Amino acid sequence: VGKVGVPGTAPPMVGKVGVPGNGARAGPEGFLAMWGCGGRRRRRLLGGLFLLLLGAVVVRRFNWSDLVPVRMWGRVLGLQAEDSQFLLEGLPFRIFGGSVHYFRVPRAYWRDRLLKMKACGLNTLTTYVPWNLHEAARGKFDFSGNLDLQAFIKTAAEVGLWVILRPGPYICSEWDLGGLPSWLLQDPNMQLRTTYKGFTEAMDAYFDHLMRKVVPLQYKKGGPIIAVQVENEYGSYAQDPNYMLYIKMALISRGIVEMLMTSDNKDGLSSGLVEGALSTVNFQKLEPSILVYLNTVQHKKPMMVMEYWTGWFDSWGGPHNIFDADEMLNTIEKVIKSGASINLYMFHGGTNFGFMNGALHFDEYKSDVTSYDYDAVLTEAGDYTSKFFKLRQLFSKIAGEPLPLPPMISTKASYGAILMQQYVSLWEVLPSLVEPIKSEQPVTMENLQVNDGNGQSYGYVLYETVVPGGGRLYSQDHVRDRAQVFVNTLYIGYLDYTIQDLPIPSGQGYRQLRLLVENCGRVNYGPMLNNQRKGLIGDIFLNQTSLRNFKIYSLEMKPGFMESLRGSTSWGPLPDSVEGPAFFRGTLQVQYMPQDTFLKLEGWEKGVVFVNGQNLGRYWKIGPQETLYLPKTWLHQGDNEIVIFEERIAGRIVQSMDLPFLGRTHYVD
Repeated sequence: VGKVGVPGTAPPMVGKVGVPGNGARAGPEGFLAMWGCGGRRRRRLLGGLFLLLLGAVVVRRFNWSDLVPVRMWGRVLGLQAEDSQFLLEGLPFRIFGGSVHYFRVPRAYWRDRLLKMKACGLNTLTTYVPWNLHEAARGKFDFSGNLDLQAFIKTAAEVGLWVILRPGPYICSEWDLGGLPSWLLQDPNMQLRTTYKGFTEAMDAYFDHLMRKVVPLQYKKGGPIIAVQVENEYGSYAQDPNYMLYIKMALISRGIVEMLMTSDNKDGLSSGLVEGALSTVNFQKLEPSILVYLNTVQHKKPMMVMEYWTGWFDSWGGPHNIFDADEMLNTIEKVIKSGASINLYMFHGGTNFGFMNGALHFDEYKSDVTSYDYDAVLTEAGDYTSKFFKLRQLFSKIAGEPLPLPPMISTKASYGAILMQQYVSLWEVLPSLVEPIKSEQPVTMENLQVNDGNGQSYGYVLYETVVPGGGRLYSQDHVRDRAQVFVNTLYIGYLDYTIQDLPIPSGQGYRQLRLLVENCGRVNYGPMLNNQRKGLIGDIFLNQTSLRNFKIYSLEMKPGFMESLRGSTSWGPLPDSVEGPAFFRGTLQVQYMPQDTFLKLEGWEKGVVFVNGQNLGRYWKIGPQETLYLPKTWLHQGDNEIVIFEERIAGRIVQSMDLPFLGRTHYVD
């Protein structure tokens, strides 16, 4: 970086700081001069070239690494905190970062999003790592496809971005349970984010696999990772004074050698620090005291805003939050003028595909919507916003040289109305798809004996029992998070955190009482993390009698379930009127090359959409989100199958549009 705040100028032995992977430089004029010094020097040079080629053959023969040794020349010091500034390989460096989460963006779009980051003038990518995706079942690790973290980091290097890795194990991020796997909650005494043995043993096994993937990609080993974050916002939780040291040592002992950082809001700074890691701060509004306070927490250290919130997330039933672009720019300019480094959270938000959204639960429970547009610098679909061009202008002035041209935006398609042609009732198809679990008492989702003993993580659970008459049904606040109640197949109403009792009509003989319970998303932030078991978490009562003898059906709607559903013989033509819970099927026809599109479910009430087996996420008529993002990478030319699980009131068509509708807007104060 050469000059403070000027990404791209070149210090010795690092190539161009801001362009990961460059080795020592030699200009063409120097190369020609070496050839003009006589035959002896030429012979020496030829001998040296021969040895270099031989060394390359040996390296390739034994497949030591795909990181060519020349890329490690001069990589000795790495990122350092020297007084009030960062140094990279001994020269002043400013971090201008942006957050993009690989797990929220289809892999085919990774390079596009990172090229746009580079074109905006940023020099560093930051990303979280979600434990609950990489180890969805205990001991079974997945770093393939859209979870290929190594490929994502290498793509950043190819584009010319450094990387700050935020591996957690807790990541917050409006992601289910803050990225922690739900099978941890099978332990009734589990204490998440502490040195409780059950947690640290699981975390250690995960880090053993994760760190093997990322250690070779560190700066001093020729990769782009210049810093690693220790946990995440622990000062806002702070349940165990020994925990942060444990996580720090877990990183170091597995080979992390780059700079360590922590990340907290102002109130959590003093409780979230750990010796040997640089403290950074998170905020949206720049109060005069924030950076001053950061400086008092760690005197004479470079200041960094790890999360400058460019927008905000949305919750079901609320507005679509937006943050003024000019106010954002003004704050970023002030941060830069103060001498601090900054990371934009988010540069590109992406999507909470499937059931992966998180939730908050302070005064009331609020689950997050499917879109993670975040009113970020790029839209959910990766398109430019006014924030992008304002920031590009700012960082262009700082760089003092032309920035790369922004990539072309992708076209969006409106495929028109998609008619649902078939349906099947959940009650009709269920016996052929799911074997029920019999239990005298209710069992939580996580403790169901499914998925090789790992329990159920997401989706729905159906609880069935038999009742002799009517009266009043009491949940005792044991429904997590929302339960539709049926007598036989007749819909009675729903129970949740606020509605905790319902009248059950009287009838003759014994009847089936059914509760279809949805996990709407586990809390990802705050003191409630240990209390995120889903389904029925305790007894429910009819009058004064606790219900017993349940048949429990796991409805996680994983690919195997959807494949069985697709082949079911129970599908029939759509009648004139139909109510859920039911599955509906239609065809989206793509005549030419697929394009991104947005699905609008006007006239539908609440449910989930699958396209060619891919779970796009939830919809809900209460809003704010009105459309679901459908990337072209999940479509193909010809017929594309759409399956909708509707809980209550079904429409007949789904509208494919070329614009998103994220709901009524509200400016964040």
